[in-house]
Amino acid sequence: MNFDFSDDAKALGEQAQKLLAERGGPAKARLAMGQNEEGGAPDFDAGLWAEVAGLGWTAARVPEAHGGLGMSAEESAMLAEAAGEHLACVPLVSTLLATEALLLAGTAEQQARWFPGIASGEVIAVPAWNEPGIASPLGVAVRVEGGRISGVKAPVADLAGAQLAIVAAAGADGPSLWIVEVSNARVEAVETLDLVRRHGRLVMDGTPAEPLGTAADYLAWLDRAAVILAFEAMGTARAAMTMTVEYAKTRVAFGQTIGRYQGVKHKCADMYIKLELARAHALHGLALLEAGGAELTQAASAARVASLEALTFTVEETVQLHGGIGFTWESDCQFYYRRGRTLTAALGARGFWADRLVRALELRNRAAA
Repeated sequence: MNFDFSDDAKALGEQAQKLLAERGGPAKARLAMGQNEEGGAPDFDAGLWAEVAGLGWTAARVPEAHGGLGMSAEESAMLAEAAGEHLACVPLVSTLLATEALLLAGTAEQQARWFPGIASGEVIAVPAWNEPGIASPLGVAVRVEGGRISGVKAPVADLAGAQLAIVAAAGADGPSLWIVEVSNARVEAVETLDLVRRHGRLVMDGTPAEPLGTAADYLAWLDRAAVILAFEAMGTARAAMTMTVEYAKTRVAFGQTIGRYQGVKHKCADMYIKLELARAHALHGLALLEAGGAELTQAASAARVASLEALTFTVEETVQLHGGIGFTWESDCQFYYRRGRTLTAALGARGFWADRLVRALELRNRAAA
């Protein structure tokens, strides 16, 4: 099994890193944060979104028959990692996740209706599973009766400006996905710890909804989403680690740079080790996603757990190792810490995925016995 990226994926990743480094990063994040604080922020960076769509990133996973590029999940992973690393103020990762749901479970009619707009960037699609007070993707209270859905989804990342929501709703066999046109529901702003990325509340009261696959498809989509989000988390963690290492090389205390102190060196080394371990798990999950491996649930759960551990450790130590300045409003540490806390809750808490990993290992061992 090949765990390396294809040449096309590497080229796309380099392109994404270059553009988002120029158009994203802490400076752009601080500008967006200030606008959000004042209540006058745009839904996202429309100029950057137009460039993203023009370069074909939104079309990466869309089949060629619907105006897309028909690329593999590798490209989605590379785009998600670049978006996470540079704090991109565009709904790219959300649209990639929604695209996976339509690829996995969409009918020919559903794909023909939504994929062309997604490919061109005219349609922003977001997944909506979060519900107030519920930490598990399987604990869904929103229900559908007679093709109409009622309930609240919040917080939903990138909901402001979205046209399409892929909503998780309870069913007789467990949660499943439903297509909801955002214009038919009510959207309210929600303030989260992340002051850069906009979140919203999707309020549905008898809103028309269209089924998207089965309960089994929902579980399969969770695995795909976990792998893609693992790469986004690793991108954010890597940016925080890089900033911290550079700071340790230049910050002088007691006559020498703090990077020469053993305690600081060990923390930076731990960041690197955790990040590399997460990358190994994420690459394994990505390979199984591409190959349709039977152990995808196990690999995806491991990728999610390892990436969250790397992300949480790195963003917390980033603040600590910057000392007093790391806790201030002027420091860029807050962007990675805030984004890290938000990504940790983006698809269920670590405990859910750790339990899912254990269950997958139990099933594998039982089958092998």
